[in-house]
Amino acid sequence: MVQRTCGRARVRAGRARPPLRTVAVAALLALAPAARASDDTRADAAPDATATTPLPGVVVHADGNDAIESPAFPASTATVDADEIDATVNAIDVEDAIKYLPSLFVRKRNYGDTQPVLATRTWGVGSSARTLVYVDDVLISALVANNNTLGAPRWGMAAPAEVDHVTMLYGPFSAAYAGNSIGGVLHIVTRTPERTEFTFEQSGALQSFDRYRTSGDHPTSQASATAGGRAGAASWFVGANVQDSFSQPLAFITGAMPPPGTTGAIDATNKLGQAADVFGAGGLLHTRMHALNGRVSWDFTPWLRATWLAGWWNNDADSRVETYLRDAVGRATFGHVAGFANNHYTVDQAHLMQALSLRTDTHGRWDGEAVITHYDYLHDRQLSPAGVGDGTTFTPNGRRADLGGTNWSTLDLQGTWRPAAHEVAFGAHVDEYTLDNATRNTTAWRDAGSATTLFTAGAGTTRTSALWLQDAWSLAPAWFATFGVRAERWRARDGFNVSGGTTIVQPNRSDSAWSPKATLSWTPSADWRVSGSLGRAVRFPTVSELYQIVSTGSTFVSPNPDLRPERALSGELALERTGERGTLRISVFEEAMRDALISQTSTIEGVAAPVSFVDNVGRLRNRGVELVAQCKDAGRHGLDLAASLTFVDSTILENDGFVGQGGSTSIGKHAPNVPRWRASAVATWHPGDAWTFTLAGRYSGKQYSTLDNTDTTPHVYGAFDRFVVFDARVRWKASEHVSAALGVDNLADRDYVLFHPFPRRTIVASVDVRY
Repeated sequence: MVQRTCGRARVRAGRARPPLRTVAVAALLALAPAARASDDTRADAAPDATATTPLPGVVVHADGNDAIESPAFPASTATVDADEIDATVNAIDVEDAIKYLPSLFVRKRNYGDTQPVLATRTWGVGSSARTLVYVDDVLISALVANNNTLGAPRWGMAAPAEVDHVTMLYGPFSAAYAGNSIGGVLHIVTRTPERTEFTFEQSGALQSFDRYRTSGDHPTSQASATAGGRAGAASWFVGANVQDSFSQPLAFITGAMPPPGTTGAIDATNKLGQAADVFGAGGLLHTRMHALNGRVSWDFTPWLRATWLAGWWNNDADSRVETYLRDAVGRATFGHVAGFANNHYTVDQAHLMQALSLRTDTHGRWDGEAVITHYDYLHDRQLSPAGVGDGTTFTPNGRRADLGGTNWSTLDLQGTWRPAAHEVAFGAHVDEYTLDNATRNTTAWRDAGSATTLFTAGAGTTRTSALWLQDAWSLAPAWFATFGVRAERWRARDGFNVSGGTTIVQPNRSDSAWSPKATLSWTPSADWRVSGSLGRAVRFPTVSELYQIVSTGSTFVSPNPDLRPERALSGELALERTGERGTLRISVFEEAMRDALISQTSTIEGVAAPVSFVDNVGRLRNRGVELVAQCKDAGRHGLDLAASLTFVDSTILENDGFVGQGGSTSIGKHAPNVPRWRASAVATWHPGDAWTFTLAGRYSGKQYSTLDNTDTTPHVYGAFDRFVVFDARVRWKASEHVSAALGVDNLADRDYVLFHPFPRRTIVASVDVRY
């Protein structure tokens, strides 16, 4: 793994251009004469007083593709490229690529998981809207929600075979990004071949799982193929991916006491130490996914390129249950427990992503870009029975939960002006997120066409407009500063909720915010760099936090249309030492958050079951330190080592809206889903050109999922365990065109729970052919 921080390692210092995020067509046309003049005269022009001055910004390069760049991003970054991924990671899904990047964790429960949320050094799982994820210049973060279900990034829009490199920018320190960058910005950069090429990869995995009375082997098979090339001014790339996977149980059906007249329940407790006997397993998923991605680019001139990108993703899945209960004569039974019905369902999903961009790349005085994207849930249905009958039967009627019509669109316009000693980036942004989530009763639960009356519904739209400006200024040969500001206007409208016989039209909302940024870096020598960053970020409520309503069995999630935006003041001080064989970085960071939007659970008058809802937590502070080290040829030729260690003290300072059970309080408690300690280590040995051996480990400390930290019982369904997991991989490059790999994830077969039971020991194998 290569750590890249503040322009070091394989990130070269140079003129910092804006990230792949924006520029108006009109601005591009206006800049065309200047750009042409720059191209025609650059080679022969002599230096003069008006010439642009190279600035030490961060430029992350991709072989054969446009660069993903951040205008002088001052804080810590880390990058892993395709060769490192192939050598060190047992990658089936694209999110596997970031498995060992510092302070990051992807809550991936199984291969083919549709809900793998990214956690960062200051925010854990359940905070999907606090990180931005891009594939090239296309946002794949699902900012319709801030949770572990609907809010997960749309990782399926890219496959591992397409990735050139992945770069993480830590913190909200660039004005080019919205307040959703509180946790950071992740760029997945794909490759565009410069010559005709074809690749094919066949991968497989086999997990052996054993917990309670559920055991067995769970296989995964995946085939990926890509083709690409260039013909004159045109370049193209297409990739296809097919995956068939079986998961371990993602849930267990529990209750306070066994159903009358049954045996077989397993004595257990829940995370709060309360009785929660285990009646059976659920969420045994069989998932069939298909993805097709394509990209076509046309170079109008050497400095002007247009690109159209499209991605189609389909998922068909079935979830089954397994009961441990037996009736009086020993026959299997559900014991009339509704939880078995909630975990028995089918899913049918099809999503389409499209993007169109136009950008200049002159390296002259002016550059610009325009990007428009649209993501559409063509159809997205989950069918489930309404309840259980006698024995192991389900009721014939059921429910259809439908997200079809949910969509979002974004427009980014960006320009860059490079006068002497400065690089001024500026832009405009508009996005609109629409939620359409209706659950209907059905007369036949497997028949989507049998829907009748409305059971629940949540719908609405949010829209954000922004203008931003950022100046990267070379103060002196050793000093570099960046100043920026982002102005945003947010509006929520058309909020609508239905629950049973109650219909509510929610009020429209609006708000605005300013987010200043300031940075300063000092490079006293080629080996040392000190940088400081300070930035304000404002995250507005997502449309799901405002309007989504869910009622499943004993779970009730209520919308909250009165939420205020959360406001963070973040800072980082980093010291980095770079040598010929490696890097060492220490970063100290702090984040003061007001009105943090966090899910809470309490009782509400008139509702028998506890209700989950998002509310504003008054004040919260994240304070910590991150240590990152990387060394080439450590002790012997061909041995590479990389490691990271992160400590975070995340403390709730004020929370007037919390109502605890039995008088408990959240003041002074650790914020939910943020472990105090997190670490990773990777050792890779290259004994020659053909072989690569890797041993890696990941550690996460104790974390809580309740605001009052009362979930102290570990290793039960719903808890969050500390864990140490080791992985191993061997890659053999048989020739220039053929390679094979064999690996094991969770080598020691660690049995741990992060709310859901996580995968046990899994063998992963692949064969890769490239021509």
